[in-house]
Amino acid sequence: MKKMIAIMLSILMLMACLTACGSKEEKSVSTDGSTSMSKVINALGEAFMENNSGVNFTYNATGSGTGITAVKDGTCDIGLSSRYLKDSEKAEGLKETILAIDGIAIIVHSENPVADLTLEQISAIFKGEIKNWSEVGGSDGEIVLIGREESSGTRDGFESITDTEDACAYRQELTSNGAVLTAVAENPNAIGYVSLSSVKDTVKAICVNGVAPSEATIKDGSYAVQRPFVLVTKEGVELSETAQAFFDFATSSAASEIISAAGVVPVN
Repeated sequence: MKKMIAIMLSILMLMACLTACGSKEEKSVSTDGSTSMSKVINALGEAFMENNSGVNFTYNATGSGTGITAVKDGTCDIGLSSRYLKDSEKAEGLKETILAIDGIAIIVHSENPVADLTLEQISAIFKGEIKNWSEVGGSDGEIVLIGREESSGTRDGFESITDTEDACAYRQELTSNGAVLTAVAENPNAIGYVSLSSVKDTVKAICVNGVAPSEATIKDGSYAVQRPFVLVTKEGVELSETAQAFFDFATSSAASEIISAAGVVPVN
């Protein structure tokens, strides 16, 4: 009898333990989307984990379009987009919160003599109307256009600003800023575009309308090719306590120095 009671007590204790473990909410934040936001979102995630013991922060770099879809489908907490939401996406219940403003740098080979183009010249180049570097003050050579894949927020931002939607004559459409940097660095006649925070000394970022891309020129609006970094959530769907805490941290003035250090301009 005593043995039976002991067994029953053990079972009850095990069930209580399992119930307690199962009811404990996992402290996690999942983000998904824009590859251009990798530097800033990873920096914010690391800072958040340092200040919140036991939290697991994840970032899935899939592209803006995929991140937006992930929020809509409920497969991540917060989506990341390097473009404004479309009216059709807002109509589906998605909400945008602007985290920062990023410049899109127009890049050429480091030895290309062209250092400044107007927005109109950039548009004509990517539409294939200007085909040779000699037409814009460069050396004789056929211009090679490097762009991003169709779902890219960087591409959407660039084409919207330059009025080249569905009109670019790309030689290559690549899936990341890093791939575009490599392609341009390896081809003396190439031109492409990347997030300003991604620019390295392997390429040259040119001026647009006489203005060089920088945090200062993005902040004062004088650099024309810029776009938002957006946090995407869903109307009527509450974030978990941990995800909400990250959202509040990322959009607070306390995160401004982290965002600036990542090479973009915080809105707070």
